[in-house]
Amino acid sequence: MRFALNHICAPQLSVPDFFALAQRLGCYEVEIRNDLPDVTGQDAAQIARQASDAGLTIISVNALYPFNLWSDDLAGRAERLADFAARAGAQSLVMCPLNDGHKVEHSRVVAALENMRAILKPRGLKGLVEPLGFPQSSLRRKDEAVAAITEAGGFDDFALLHDTFHHHLAGDTQFFPHRTALVHVSGVTDPALGIDAMLDAHRVLVDGDDRLENAGQLRRLLAEGYDGPISFEPFAPEVHALPDIEAALRDSMDHLRAAVEEPA
Repeated sequence: MRFALNHICAPQLSVPDFFALAQRLGCYEVEIRNDLPDVTGQDAAQIARQASDAGLTIISVNALYPFNLWSDDLAGRAERLADFAARAGAQSLVMCPLNDGHKVEHSRVVAALENMRAILKPRGLKGLVEPLGFPQSSLRRKDEAVAAITEAGGFDDFALLHDTFHHHLAGDTQFFPHRTALVHVSGVTDPALGIDAMLDAHRVLVDGDDRLENAGQLRRLLAEGYDGPISFEPFAPEVHALPDIEAALRDSMDHLRAAVEEPA
């Protein structure tokens, strides 16, 4: 497994310190976020230099929201974020759907993807479509995303982002390893939470109490040909407050390696 780090693992760290953390953990692929002040306040070219000096590849900038409800405002935000991602040396831009309970018709998703292609392609970026499994999400399942991407012209400029949390919440049963460019992992351990009550704030590092079947999901993705990065994306405040996030991440990596290698 090629482990990677999303900056949300340790949002209190500056970009250089986050890059140093990744280096120490042997993760040479990272994701930066446009919702962290230390990132958005920096010159993108400086971030590119810092990543290069650290020997790191920036997989993605996370994220454009809501990509599937096109408007003039979204077009402007998409262009600015894509410009930032390209200058920072990122390979891709994560794209999340509307998540407020409103339905978005398939035709509008296709149109949004067509508009995004015109923004991504000249900047050398790939759009990573991340279905959100929340009950109120307008795009919950990967087969819906695949259908829209196919109708919008195919996968030259797009790929799926498989998030183990959202896959579980959506009750998704389909895997598209050869259409997937990135996997996000996080765990939920609270035994009292119903699936529909799970939120980003409940997403911790994966351990033996995981309820999301991370090991099973990864085992299947890898067995069916996925060979991309597996990026840690824990949102829980208690993870961000850990006194030694490096040790905690190392423990989670060791757990996942052992669990994925176990017979199903």
